[in-house]
Amino acid sequence: MWGKSFAAIFLAPPLGVALVGLLALLSGNQQRDTLPILLMFFPAWVGAMALAYHFKTALRAWLWMGGATLAGFGLIHGLKAAGLLRVAA
Repeated sequence: MWGKSFAAIFLAPPLGVALVGLLALLSGNQQRDTLPILLMFFPAWVGAMALAYHFKTALRAWLWMGGATLAGFGLIHGLKAAGLLRVAA
């Protein structure tokens, strides 16, 4: 149980940031949609914390949530490096 709890504490916030960041960057009108999407961070964070307890073992929670976090940030950086996403100024 402690392993899943630590996975929820340490991996849920960056996973929520990656999910909400992808949504914010993929929105059509960033100036209009960014604030409502950023307000969805708290539900995404709580959902990611609950996800940690869905796995059978703590190792699976760490691996799946860590992999999803790395994949999310990798996707953000990859799409920005490829020029497919831009941050509106």
